[in-house]
Order: sequence, then structure tokens, then C-alpha cells
Amino acid sequence: MRVLLSTYGSRGDVEPLVGLAVRLRELGAEVRVCAPPDEDFARRLAGVGVPLMAVGRSARALAAGAPPASSLPERAAEVIASQFEVVTAAAEGCDVLVATGMLPAAAGGLSVAEKLGIRSVSVTFQQLTLPSPHHRPLAYPGRPFPPEVSDNRALWDLDAQSINALFGAALNTNRASIGLPPVGNVRDYVIGDRPWLATDPVLDPWQETPDFDVVQTGAWIVPDVRPLPAEVVAFLDAGTPPVYVGFGSMPMHASADAAQVAIETIRAQGRRAVIARGWADLALIDDRDDCFVVGEVNHQALFPRMAAVVHHGGAGTTTTAARAGAPQVVVPQAADQPYWAGRVAELGIGAAHDGPTPTFESLSAALKTALTPETQDRARAVADEIRTDGTTVAAKLLLDAIG
Repeated sequence: MRVLLSTYGSRGDVEPLVGLAVRLRELGAEVRVCAPPDEDFARRLAGVGVPLMAVGRSARALAAGAPPASSLPERAAEVIASQFEVVTAAAEGCDVLVATGMLPAAAGGLSVAEKLGIRSVSVTFQQLTLPSPHHRPLAYPGRPFPPEVSDNRALWDLDAQSINALFGAALNTNRASIGLPPVGNVRDYVIGDRPWLATDPVLDPWQETPDFDVVQTGAWIVPDVRPLPAEVVAFLDAGTPPVYVGFGSMPMHASADAAQVAIETIRAQGRRAVIARGWADLALIDDRDDCFVVGEVNHQALFPRMAAVVHHGGAGTTTTAARAGAPQVVVPQAADQPYWAGRVAELGIGAAHDGPTPTFESLSAALKTALTPETQDRARAVADEIRTDGTTVAAKLLLDAIG
């Protein structure tokens, strides 16, 4: 059995595929991954022995550029064209293709599978891209929804129109080049009749809708057995549990201020800090010994030793912190991150910061909530409810469909 996992996006789009790839190989499948050529993605996949077939430009460089919304169709056209080029070669001889990541990238991957006549599965790592009367869609940059429209179904109709306007021409031009008919509704083509939702049902409960059949597999997480570096362990052992601060794949253009605000806030609470560099390149603000900076590190080993985890609200980081039983402060930056911040607050396992730019006062208030005994107890209780079988469920579904 040969499986191609295809994505284009940030670390949060790649890391779940690492988990699924490992589980598929354990069950006897041959797996390859198409993803951006970023060094940290290649290193992560090489660490588990899964080949990376690089597609498109660096996702980090694309994110750091922060281009204007007007260039989104041009960027999408580039992403779609690279999918047609690389995924077509990568999918040869495969039995099934799993498409995820940016919607135009998924549309390109699914089109390749259609042309080659192989099975395909569309996967999302958060439910806000799936039409539902129970929640609003995410607005695309430069295309806000009319303030007078509040009905969710009407908003989802507008969402489909926006996606067609942004991505339809590029997708259909590439489809025509390989002899495929045009797609009238790009969003619904990507979602299909039976999309997969690879999230934990406690953190991200899906409410059924008659429009399509959603398969919620649980989050895709690979057990990370990498030891923490000796210097990190020495810092952790030298005092009380610190507070972690990291914003993952978010560039955080005001990163110097973000690091200073976070460290000063944590010190005011009488706590030590672990600062993760991430794509924001966060750094220490002085040489005091109560703070430590880390690069790529095993969060599954690190988070259980934290007093709290301050992060951007990516689906993967939220799930990892929840599994660790660590109280969270979510400082959402974009896209689905406000949703995850709200879920953390609703579950009582942490606090949702209001807006993307923390101040000493706002972060202090949120951190105080996270560090209360009540929040700590609730975080530990919810940790026991988080499923750990997501990759097993997904891998068996794939292999059953093939065989």
C-alpha cells in the first residue's frame, strides 16, 4: 500500500502528517509526504524516516513577507501550480492521497488524484472551514463579510463566493492544462461528501449537519520520545516550574516587545520563564538566570513541567498543552486561533487573551487566571479526556478503504 500525504502551510499543517505517516508505516504502508521545503519540516520528517518531496516556496518566508491581501490570488496560483507539478510526480503508483493545508493547495492535490484516478481524502485540522449552521466561516484577508449579514448559512454562501473569486481561475486553468473539467464551487470540491476532521472531540466538538458526513478521527499526534536537552533539564530542575512562552509559526512582527512584555509579566508573578524562539525569533531581554530560551524541543516532554503555557492558539499546540494538563494562556494571532482561545476558556483549562498584542496589564490578568488552583485542577482533569488514538483511527480507515 502506498500513501501520499500532501500539504502546504505552517508547522501545524505538517506535524499531524508526521504522526499519521509513522502510524501508517507501522501498519505496513509505504508513505511519502509533499510539504514546503522549510528546513525544520525536512528535519522533522527525516527524524522519523519519512521522505519529503518539497513543494513550492518556503512557508516561513511566505509568512514573514506578510503580503497585501490583494496578492492572495497570485500567491494561491503559485501554490496551485506547484501542487500540480510536484504532487503529480509524487502520487504516481500511490493508492490514496490525503490532502490538507491551505485550501488552494488541497484543491490542487485533489485534482491530481482525480486525474490519476486514485482515491483521495480531504482533511482539516479545525472545523471552521466546514460549513455549518452552528458557526461562522473565517473571513479571508481583504474580504470581510458585510456587517449586516448575521445568518450563518448566508455567510457560508458568501464564503463560497469569496473562495471562487480568489482561487477559482487559477485552479481551473491548471485543471484544464491536464484535461480536467472546471470546478464550479471550489470550497465544496475540496470538502467533498465525507471530509475528515482531525481534532480531539473534547477540544473541538463537531455538531452534526445534514450537508455532509464528517469523520472526526481525533487529533493526529505522534508520541515524541526525544529527550529534552541536558541544559533544559538542568534549568527545569534548578527551581519551580516556569511559564512557557512561544508563538510557533507566527512571525509576530513586534516580537521584541512580545518577549519583553511576556518576561516582565511572568517575573511579576514570581515565576521563571522558558522562551521558545519560533518563527517570531523571540529572545531573552537580559542575562538573568530566571529565563531560558529554547529552539526546536519536544513539547510533549516540556509542557508537563510548566506552570502554564502561553501560546498563539494553533490547533497542535493547544492539543499538546491540553494533553499535558498544563494551564494555557492563548494569545491568538490569526485564522482559527481565536476559536481555540475560546475553547480553552470555555473548558476552564486556561484564559483567552483579548487580541493579538499583549500588554503587561492584559497578559497579567490572563496569566493570573491560568495559575489559579481551580484552572490547574481543571486542566489536569481534561487531560485525562483527550484521545490518543487519532492516528490509529485515521490509518486504519485509509488502509481499509484501499484494501
